[in-house]
Amino acid sequence: MEAFMKKGEEIEKSLTESRRKLAEAQRRVRELVSASTPEAKADLAKAQEEEKQLKKEERSWEKKMEEHRSEEKKMPWNVDTLSKEGFSKSVVNIKPEKEEETEEEKEEKHKTFVEKYEKQIKHFGMLRRWDDSQKYLSDNPHLVCEETANYLVIMCIDLEVEEKHALMEQVAHQTIVMQFILELAKSLKVDPRGCFRQFFAKIKTADQQYQDAFNDELESFKERVRGRAKIRIEKAMKEYEEEERQKRMGPGGLDPVEVYETLPSEMQKCFDEKDIQMLQDAISKMDPTEAKYHMKRCIDSGLWVPNARADEEGDKDKEEGDEPQYEEVKKEHQ
Repeated sequence: MEAFMKKGEEIEKSLTESRRKLAEAQRRVRELVSASTPEAKADLAKAQEEEKQLKKEERSWEKKMEEHRSEEKKMPWNVDTLSKEGFSKSVVNIKPEKEEETEEEKEEKHKTFVEKYEKQIKHFGMLRRWDDSQKYLSDNPHLVCEETANYLVIMCIDLEVEEKHALMEQVAHQTIVMQFILELAKSLKVDPRGCFRQFFAKIKTADQQYQDAFNDELESFKERVRGRAKIRIEKAMKEYEEEERQKRMGPGGLDPVEVYETLPSEMQKCFDEKDIQMLQDAISKMDPTEAKYHMKRCIDSGLWVPNARADEEGDKDKEEGDEPQYEEVKKEHQ
């Protein structure tokens, strides 16, 4: 039984390594597929051949794994097999197939996760050294998931909007770390919590090509964050301007600023000087139809309030116990 178990562990290890090599080869093929130079094309052909051989190797190990599981099922029950419940199910740490979640379910899952672990996610986002990040994830493996990556993306955009550029770049680095781990898990078809150590082992001893791929993705991500932050700021400014515009609206639903800008310069000067007599003189010199059009717009926008002086003086006269001087007001606003 011990020998059988050891054999299963060796097959598991070989299959995982085979899948890792295949994922690396496939990545090289994707990088070289758009190559145009003869040298690069030769490298592409070589990488494609390597990918082909690794696929064969992967199938071979998968077949051995299936045979091993079949043998395990045929074994008689004994103390060893009973005490190793689930052995045949977890030889390879493959994620079980799940039904596709709806958008509502994803949103609720993200909300619940963030409410519970927000402080820990932020702490991870501020780490700088590879070793510190690996240790923190070892102590908190539940953070290795899509929800953490999604929260870090939002955190980056928030920091950029707040013009905290250095902090944004720091958190962006940790965002790409998490995304690379998730991509590695996807390519190996394993739970990300079981492969993040492989990522750190690889990135700390990686060749220049792998480092360049990480840095390129990081720079690209930071540019996308800046773009999203810019869009959010522009949207907020438009909403603010519209809100201010709604506050300015006159009784007739017109914006006084927009109406003022359409007035003839002579009328604009009257409003600048706040001179009623000057306004009356300017109107008297205009075509009656045009004057009526502009004055109606002034009233609808609140630029001009008819009988405003009468109301003010009427209030004053009531306080003094006298009748308001309507004739004088009417003449002034005629």
